[in-house]
Amino acid sequence: MDSCVTAAIARRSCETAFLHISYGQRTEERERRAFFDIARHYGVKRTLVARLDHLGAVGGSALTDPSRDAVRARGPVSAIPDTYVPFRNTQLLSIAVSWAEVLGARSVYIGAVQEDSSGYPDCREEYYAAFNRLVELGTRPETRIEVITPLIHLGKDEIVREGLRLGAPLHLTWSCYTGQEVACGRCESCLLRLKGFDAAGARDPIPYAT
Repeated sequence: MDSCVTAAIARRSCETAFLHISYGQRTEERERRAFFDIARHYGVKRTLVARLDHLGAVGGSALTDPSRDAVRARGPVSAIPDTYVPFRNTQLLSIAVSWAEVLGARSVYIGAVQEDSSGYPDCREEYYAAFNRLVELGTRPETRIEVITPLIHLGKDEIVREGLRLGAPLHLTWSCYTGQEVACGRCESCLLRLKGFDAAGARDPIPYAT
C-alpha cells in the first residue's frame, strides 16, 4: 500500500518506471501480482523485476524463513520485530539506483515509513540521508539521483487518506506477511493497515480471514 501511494505521488511530477524485488519472501507471488496490477492500472511502460534470492538463503527473518513466526514476531529481547530482513532496503535501493542511472532518472521513490511502522532501522530518515550521500559518492560525477521518501513521517491513516485523495488503486495492493489470497488480519502489517483505514474512516477494500 505504501509503495502504491508513493507511486501515485511520484506520478504527479515524474514519468515513472516501476521496480519490483523478489527476495524469497513468503508472499512473493502475491506481491508480484499486485505490482503488475498496479503497473497496468497506471499504464507504466517500463517495469523491471529483479531477484535477491540470497536474502532468503541468508535467513534471519520471519519473512523469508517459514519456520519462524511472522504473526507473533515481536520478542522481549529486541525492539526490532523478527520480520525485519537484515539490510534489505540497502540492497533494494542499490538495484533501483543502478537502473535509475542507466535510465537517466533524477529520483528514486520508496514508500518507507518511519512514524507509524514496525521500527525497522532501514526505514529511518537518517538512513536515507546517509544513503543519498552514498549515491552521490558512488555514481558518475554527472549523475544526480536523489532517493525520495514522501511518506516517511506520515501515519498509516494519513497514507490512506492521501491514497484516496490521489485515487490510488488501494484495492490492488497487498500488505500481509503470510496470506497469498486472503490477508491474515493478524500480522503486524495487516494490523497497521487495518488501523490506518479505520482511523481514516474508510473501508479496506482487500479481503481478510479475520
